[in-house]
Amino acid sequence: MGKLKIILALSNYDRHVPFFDGTLPVPEELELHTVQVGQSAPLKDGVSRHERMIREREFDAAEVSLSSYIMAKNRGMPLTAIPVFPRRLFSQSQAWVLADATITSPADLIGRKVGLSSFQTTLSVLAKGDMKWEYGVPWEKIKWCVNREENVSFKLKEGVSLERKGEGKKIGQMLLDGEIDALIMPHPPKAILEAGARVRRLFPDARAEETRYYRKNGYYPIMHILALKQELVDREPWVAKALLSLFEAAKKIYRGYYDDPNWSQLAWGRHYFEEEGAVLGNDPWPLGIKRNRANLERFLEYSLDQGLIDRKMAVDDLFAAPLVACSHKNDD
Repeated sequence: MGKLKIILALSNYDRHVPFFDGTLPVPEELELHTVQVGQSAPLKDGVSRHERMIREREFDAAEVSLSSYIMAKNRGMPLTAIPVFPRRLFSQSQAWVLADATITSPADLIGRKVGLSSFQTTLSVLAKGDMKWEYGVPWEKIKWCVNREENVSFKLKEGVSLERKGEGKKIGQMLLDGEIDALIMPHPPKAILEAGARVRRLFPDARAEETRYYRKNGYYPIMHILALKQELVDREPWVAKALLSLFEAAKKIYRGYYDDPNWSQLAWGRHYFEEEGAVLGNDPWPLGIKRNRANLERFLEYSLDQGLIDRKMAVDDLFAAPLVACSHKNDD
C-alpha cells in the first residue's frame, strides 16, 4: 500500500517551523506536504485560506477560523477537526480608541460605532461575548461596522446594528478620522500601528486585564482550529490521530527554541518567555479536547448568543469521531 498524501495549509508561526524546516519526524505511512498559506493576504483569486478550506475544501487539512469552522459544522458542511489550536489571542489588547476619546471602559462603547474585520471573525465573536459575560455590557447595544464579507452566511439577530464600511474606506483610517469610535481586530490596521500617540488601547493596562481574565477563566482564548476534510477521516480514520501526534511532536521541538536566549530578535526574549511562564503556567497552548473544553464551551455559548449558530452544540461535535472516542476512553 502506498503512502497517504496529505496537503496541510498553515501560517508560518514559530510553532509551525518544524513542519517547514524538515525537523519534524513524519511517519512512514504519510507523505506530508505542508504549504505556507497566510491567513490574511488573499492568495488565490482574492480568497483567504479560511475560505479556501471551508468553502472549497481545497486542502486535506488546514488552520482555519474557529468561529467560521463552528458555523460550517452547524450547517452540515463536510468538515471535521482535530484538537490543535494554532492561534490564540485575548480580546482586551486588540481594542483601540483615539487617545483623546472619553471612552475608558467597555461600558462607554454602548451606543457607539465599533469597527470589526467581520462580524463572525473569531476575535470579533470573542470580544462581543466578553463584553457581555465579563463586563456586563450587552454587545447588542453597540453599533458594529465591518470591512469585509462574511465567510459563512448567517441571519443577523433582530435589533442588532451592523453596517459595511463605505466603498474605498479603510477601517483603521475611519477610527483616526472619527467615523467610528473604537476598533477591535486581530491584526490592527497599518494606519493604527503607525498612528503612535494618536491612539491607545481601550484597557489602560491590557496585559494586567488579560492576566486577570486568564486566572479567572483558566485559558488563553482559541482563535484557530485544525480542520480536515470529513471524507478523508471517513476513509482513513487513523489519520486524525496521526496528525494530532505530529503537532504534539512539533510542540516538543518548538518549545526548545526558547532555550537559546537569542533565538528571537527580541533582546530579552528569554526573559519574556520566563515571565510569561510565571503568569500563564508552563503550557498556555494545550492540545487535546479535555484541556480546551471550558474555552470551547464558552465560545459555543457566544456563537449561539450572537445568532451565528441556530442550536446548542457540544464540544465533541467539533472533532473527528476517532479522537472523541479515544478522549472519553482515556480521559484525554
